This record gives sequence, C-alpha cells and structure tokens, in this order.
Amino acid sequence: MTDTGHDRRPRAATGRFAGRRIVVTGGSRGLGEHVVRLLLSEGARVATCARRPEPLEALRSSLDSPDTLFTQPLDVAVPELLERFVEEAASALDGLDGVVACAGGARGRGITEATAQDWSATWDMNAGHFARLVATSAPHLRAAGGGPIIVVSSVSGWKPGPQAQYGAAKAAQIHMVSCLARELAADGIRVNAVSPGSMLIPGKRWDRMRQEDPPAFDRFRAEFPGRELVRPEEVADVIAFLLSEQSRGVTGVNLPVDKGQNAPTPEGY
Repeated sequence: MTDTGHDRRPRAATGRFAGRRIVVTGGSRGLGEHVVRLLLSEGARVATCARRPEPLEALRSSLDSPDTLFTQPLDVAVPELLERFVEEAASALDGLDGVVACAGGARGRGITEATAQDWSATWDMNAGHFARLVATSAPHLRAAGGGPIIVVSSVSGWKPGPQAQYGAAKAAQIHMVSCLARELAADGIRVNAVSPGSMLIPGKRWDRMRQEDPPAFDRFRAEFPGRELVRPEEVADVIAFLLSEQSRGVTGVNLPVDKGQNAPTPEGY
C-alpha cells in the first residue's frame, strides 16, 4: 500500500475542481492518467489505484504537489480490496465529492475458446468493479450532499465486435447507469457513462498497429468518418465536464466520445 501522507491543512487550490475530492480507479496510465492529471491541474485532490505500484509511484513523483494524490495498488476485481481502497481514500481526502470508474479490461477470445473463467473475470473487471465502487462510495457522496459518478464504458457496449464477453460487460455498465441514476437521485447523486471509441494511446494496440502495420491501420481509420481515432485527452475533457457543475442537469446518460466510429475493431461486424 502506498499512502501520500496527505496534508490535512487547507490548501489554496484554484480551478474548476478546487477543493473537490475525487476517486478515479485505474488512474496510473492511459485514459485514467489523463483524467487524474486534468483533475489535479484544476484544483482537485484525487485518490487513484492500479494493479502495480510502480506506475503509481511514477505518477506521484512527476507531480509538483504529490500530497494532492492518494494512491494504492490493488486489483479492482477483488471486492474487499476495492471497498477498502474507497474507505481509505475517503479518510485520506476527508470525504468524497465525485467518482470515476476508469479501470476495466477483458480476458479470453471468441465464444468457442473463451472459458467460464474468462467471462467471469471480464465481468468482474468491468460491471462488478463498477457496482462495488458505487455501493461503497455512495454513502460518502450522500454525506457530502451528493455528487457525480462516471463510468468509462465503451462503444463495444452497443456496437457489435469481438469479444462478446467484453461487449456484454460494457453493455451492463451502460444499463446500470440508467438504473442507478434513478435509484440514487434522491441523494443528489448523478450517474453517467462515457463510452470512448478506439483511443490512440502511446504504446497501446492502435499505436503499435500504426507503427508496425501502417496499411492495416489505414484501413481501420476508415471506420471513422474523419479518419482520426479518439485521443484520451478528448475523453478526459468529457469526463471532467460530467464531474463539473456545468453538467448538473445531466444524469442517466451514456455519452459516446467516438468521433462517429463504426465498427469498434478492425475485424468489423
């Protein structure tokens, strides 16, 4: 476990999220890191987690004010570890004002090859993680007078593509948002989903394709009307909007950030 030794004295934070206390799961790399850095840059205090401690330490050491970030390594698919993280984050930040479920993933291949364990693991990383995160953080948001919850789903949640276990788990997240938005509305809690299209993240699948197989990458670009993949900072901006007061009238929605993408993978269908 890594603790920031959070300074409880008042800070002269400025920005859209000055003084706000926000949990972001999966915040050490990729989209999650963009979200964490954006929130910190606009005055928030943030708690985040990831499987490995090294990226979390690298993130903290890169900050000018590392005391504004609470980190903890854990697997979000393990309910008791995720629940303990939320409780310790709320203690370190003196409460919670917002939550972003950014962690996720997939396991297994096609339907005839994927095992029951692949289906279960994919569910736990996505829908299960989101459910436990909401259940554990909602009392803290209620105590603060309400607040936003955002889950990062995917275009794969409603546009068909391989593998089915991933699409099913992402579709479940989207449906949960519409249910939870109604269930938690009386507590002043807004619940929304952001569904990114295929993101161009350095070192990840599409970036490797761009470098290693330019013709295949160019064919994949044809799935986007503007022939440009989504960038993580574009998705982070939308997440920040849904966390902000500017979106106080928005709840129960799934907001695509996909640049009009057609098929979610080069395999199409």
